[in-house]
Amino acid sequence: MGACRTVKEPASAERKVSKAQGVFLASALAAGMCLTAPLAAAQKARLPRERVLDRGVDIVRDPATGELEARPSVSPAVTEAPSSGPMIRARVELVQVGCTVIAPDGTQVRGLMRDDFRVLEDGVEQQIASFDAAATPASIALLLDDSPSIYRELGETREAARSLARSLGPEDEVAVAAFADQTHLLLPFSWDRTLLAAALASPMLKVVANSSRSFIYQAVYLTAHELFRGRAGRKAIVLLTDGQDSGLGLTWDPASMRARPGAASPLAFDDVARELAAQGIDLYVISTEGRPRAMTDAWLVEHQREPLVTPAARRSGTPLYSLYLAEMVRQAGGGIYFLREMGGLAEVYRRIALALGAEYTLGYYPASGTARPGWRELGVELRPGTSAAPAGARVTHRAAYYVSAAP
Repeated sequence: MGACRTVKEPASAERKVSKAQGVFLASALAAGMCLTAPLAAAQKARLPRERVLDRGVDIVRDPATGELEARPSVSPAVTEAPSSGPMIRARVELVQVGCTVIAPDGTQVRGLMRDDFRVLEDGVEQQIASFDAAATPASIALLLDDSPSIYRELGETREAARSLARSLGPEDEVAVAAFADQTHLLLPFSWDRTLLAAALASPMLKVVANSSRSFIYQAVYLTAHELFRGRAGRKAIVLLTDGQDSGLGLTWDPASMRARPGAASPLAFDDVARELAAQGIDLYVISTEGRPRAMTDAWLVEHQREPLVTPAARRSGTPLYSLYLAEMVRQAGGGIYFLREMGGLAEVYRRIALALGAEYTLGYYPASGTARPGWRELGVELRPGTSAAPAGARVTHRAAYYVSAAP
């Protein structure tokens, strides 16, 4: 599964380092200098001040479009005119679709070219205008459920981060956030793997773990909205959680995913899916729970274009919270992994890094012109007779992308 992005994205301030700094960091990482640093050195690394993403932010709904927006809080005494500046998601121009090609033995297929693919929007084939085989840097946010039920897993996370760092390219940036009832940014996007180790050893993790509540989908929404806005290239959130959310009140009724009418309607499941899809962020979920018996890889592939929360799934005995994690991945793109069957976090991180490294990004300008607001169905296929892909290979990608109604 992949991502859909616009190309008119301003460069992030976090990327504005000097050329000399970039060369030094890339050289240091390639030589493994940060990866071999002892834990003591990592603990002494100077992390930026921790930031609570929920603080100073009002989540409001536009009564006309029904869309949600997180805005800086303002004092009641202050009136602020709406911004007249353009928003990145206002209109899609170049649509970018990320995809991975999987061979029958489960390995990723590399070495394909532009002419090996077909891209469809709402069933209509599009002309591929750009092609990238994982050459652009990735922005990856590690989002850690730090509620007491998950906190014990974080010790392994610290060790597994070394595996992740070894598997990433030197230009890939990693951020770290942890959440329970609030979302704490421990490390903004950074190339420095010593800071990554320091963030995962931060004493703030114990502070965050003091709450028994776990606002999973709010944390995903805030991470997507606050960290990724304006960033170019491949984007991914890696979420470690058990899936048991305290905030949205999700039930077996699929209507519980949708927002209630009115400007005061709180965050809903659909809002999170929209935010990920509008910004082109893949979601990789690592569940600390066991894999439900019915939720096989084959079942997930079979239901790639169908909602997963159904009466049939309920009769299968699949836990509701695991279904909703898988449903978010189905809508946003990415993958879901179950920690207990993978032999540890290091192996999961390695597989996620491999998936990101084997991703193709196909760009096109919608044949219909400027896309109207709403969801657009996506399809990516291998052209018949593709020589580099083995027989029976399949393409995984985001099922749809979203165009915001915001001007």
